[in-house]
Amino acid sequence: MNELDLAGATVLLRLDINSPVNPQTGDILDDTRMWRHVPTLQTLEDSRVIIMAHQGRPGSKDFSSLEPHARRLSDILGEHVVYVDSLVGSSMRKAVDKLRPGDKLLLENTRFYAEEVALKKETDFQNTVLVSKLSSVADVFVNDAFAAAHRAQPSLTGFVERMPCAAGLLMEKELEGISRASEPVEGESCAVLGGIKVDDSIHVMDNLLSNRVVKDVLCTGVVGNIALLAKGYDLGESNKIFLTKEVPDYEKMVEQMRSLLAKHGDSIHAPTDLALNVGGKREHIRLEELPAEHSIFDIGLDTIVRYSNMINGSEKVILNGPAGVFELPEFSEGTFELFRAMARCKGYTIMGGGHTNAVAEKLGIERKIDHISTGGGALIKYLSGDRMPVIEMLEKSKRLYDEGAYEK
Repeated sequence: MNELDLAGATVLLRLDINSPVNPQTGDILDDTRMWRHVPTLQTLEDSRVIIMAHQGRPGSKDFSSLEPHARRLSDILGEHVVYVDSLVGSSMRKAVDKLRPGDKLLLENTRFYAEEVALKKETDFQNTVLVSKLSSVADVFVNDAFAAAHRAQPSLTGFVERMPCAAGLLMEKELEGISRASEPVEGESCAVLGGIKVDDSIHVMDNLLSNRVVKDVLCTGVVGNIALLAKGYDLGESNKIFLTKEVPDYEKMVEQMRSLLAKHGDSIHAPTDLALNVGGKREHIRLEELPAEHSIFDIGLDTIVRYSNMINGSEKVILNGPAGVFELPEFSEGTFELFRAMARCKGYTIMGGGHTNAVAEKLGIERKIDHISTGGGALIKYLSGDRMPVIEMLEKSKRLYDEGAYEK
């Protein structure tokens, strides 16, 4: 973005301000993502800025208008952000015509429009009404929505044939931080993978270990439970019922984990003890005491110490997902202690994901982590080696720009 002269230009800016909202009142519960875009918005103080963003997805409880987001952005920036309940209609055009340098306009939720969510063929994006109408009122497209960088949608990747497309400051920061995390290292390094998204974690650990991005993977949360099942442990009926409900095809995940254990040997670490929820109280159990009558809610003390020591001794640590049900104080110990170990680590540290970022903020360790990513899904996809459509779009735009394709 800083390589372009944007003073006086009309900039179409794609943000990711998708936020937790109260489904009853529509109130925004956490505005962290909005704050992350402030540097980009401030840099565009001499431009006319048209903002596109989404909130939720069709059918979800948080699928709502962006009017509250305009109010919150106004509070954060200390200036009025105009909102218009349209994306491509005449009211959008009228609002754009009134913009002066320094003004900011937030359009309606991009996902209210069928083109954004229904189209799958990327070659069709540039011919959508969304892209045609918005490209006619802007000079440059700036994409600052890293948290959506793993998605191909018209508002994210459809403008590359129409106008120069640049990375915003947050996008640039994210790509620099994650690229550094993706570089192989010779010394000790590890990835701590937890939470409930087992399928993603299995994909990530295979890529990280196969490409020597990290030496070890420490499994926690439900990912750790799947690793134990793959090692042949019986976790007990209550835990089996939970997995059946919450992890689609968990038995398939167990088989995939078993294959990874055979492929990567001792590089994949599972918990050696666990914490059960017994009437709301924390009760520790060793693996030899399995199967358990009660539900597993956290990793045990021995595992916490072992994992913390490995984190502390690493030149690089990647963390995604909690170690247990950290929302309950009785079972927050595993998650909190591993995060504190991350904060003490002298090597390069990176973490990301909604729950992950919430814990870092709660513990007040944000400034002790080298890079905290705004995107959980995007971070996972990048580390998995999957395609990142937004990054591909930016690279294509750079080629077209260098070739003079955008000159009028």
